[in-house]
Amino acid sequence: MSILVNSLAFAFYMLAAALSRPKSAKSAKSILALGHAQGTANGSTPGSTLRSERWSTWVMALAWIAQTVTLAMVLHGELQPHFGFAQALSVTFWLVAAVYWVESLYYPLQMLRSWICLLAAISILLSWVFPGTFTPPYGAGPTFALHWAMGIAAYGLFGAAVLHGILLWMAERSLHRRKGAVSGVSRSLPLLTLEKLTYRLAGVGFVLLTASLIFAATFSEELFGKPFEFNHQTVFGIAAWVIFAMLMIGRVFLGWRGTRALGWLFGGTVLLMLTYVGSRFVLQVILHR
Repeated sequence: MSILVNSLAFAFYMLAAALSRPKSAKSAKSILALGHAQGTANGSTPGSTLRSERWSTWVMALAWIAQTVTLAMVLHGELQPHFGFAQALSVTFWLVAAVYWVESLYYPLQMLRSWICLLAAISILLSWVFPGTFTPPYGAGPTFALHWAMGIAAYGLFGAAVLHGILLWMAERSLHRRKGAVSGVSRSLPLLTLEKLTYRLAGVGFVLLTASLIFAATFSEELFGKPFEFNHQTVFGIAAWVIFAMLMIGRVFLGWRGTRALGWLFGGTVLLMLTYVGSRFVLQVILHR
């Protein structure tokens, strides 16, 4: 049953990614010229684009629901939970898709849909290739569960913020080079709005990351008698938190914008990924542990 549901989620995500793929700049210009020449009398091209967007919206919803069913089966005990880097990525992009779905009700971000669906499909594929292990951490309890849940939620929000940040960087670069709008980004979405969305997601992610570290310290204190174990996960986690804290301070008090702020966002996210996903990837794929 779980294999069938996961296969449906993978297929729907891939189909939604294909349907959401923005037109190339060349084809967009030819369509625009054709529309001006014919006075958009028949409206066939805009109509087909709108139909494709509607189909991609519903297909993405079906994919997300199928993935949600799989997670619900794990929570209800019908499936054994597995721990690994691929499973963490799969849950992360499930959350990213949920964040995008809410955003898409208010803001036109068609290009992100294609990326998110493709990444979600790849994460499901990775979870098949690298199934992980059914080995919960020693002493895991409610405090660890809260730490894990907050950490995965922070992963999802920072992942969404990075995708927005890449889009923002592309739009700013295109603007500076006077190339017009970025393919897949609506002209009705101002850069300032996209920038606010990016750092709002990062701000909420920072709050959740802070909570995750607090629960991690509590869990470690209960189990080992000290708030933190000195290991790579602790070092990367705290380093990521410091970078995000500097980003928040720079944004609020120093007015950081553009590539400077994006550099801190991307750098902190890389360190955050190394905290769990990166370390588990090394253990599972490279060291085979």
